[in-house]
Amino acid sequence: MKTFLPKDPGAQRAWLLIDAAGQPLGRLAVRIANLLRGKHKPIFCPQVDTGDFVVVINAEKVKLTGRKETQKLYDRFSGYRSGLKRIPAAVVRARHPDRLIRLAVRGMLPKNHLGRKMFRRLKVYAGAEHPHTAQKPLPAQIS
Repeated sequence: MKTFLPKDPGAQRAWLLIDAAGQPLGRLAVRIANLLRGKHKPIFCPQVDTGDFVVVINAEKVKLTGRKETQKLYDRFSGYRSGLKRIPAAVVRARHPDRLIRLAVRGMLPKNHLGRKMFRRLKVYAGAEHPHTAQKPLPAQIS
């Protein structure tokens, strides 16, 4: 008996569209990470990249539960002494609304070259418009 090893789908990847309006950030990020990894497919294999492209719209309307809007902090370090900057989630949402989703999804992907390759297939947009209409993205089911 031989073990089945799936091939990289290449140009056959599906394009999926997710509307983030009113969705809790963590639950949405888990669903996006699973779609990028390909865990929704029966041929999933952790060492082969079988995931799809994911387009997220309305990133500015994602929901943060509790008091995370003011209490959740995002850290950035410049590399210099006293170069740590802590920015609240409300400021990140005002300046770069797509960054909330990007940072949450990046933390849920593998920390290797495969995870970086998967992360490049994530497209996040603050509003309802996106430039990927030619790819005909299908609406993904958020369960």
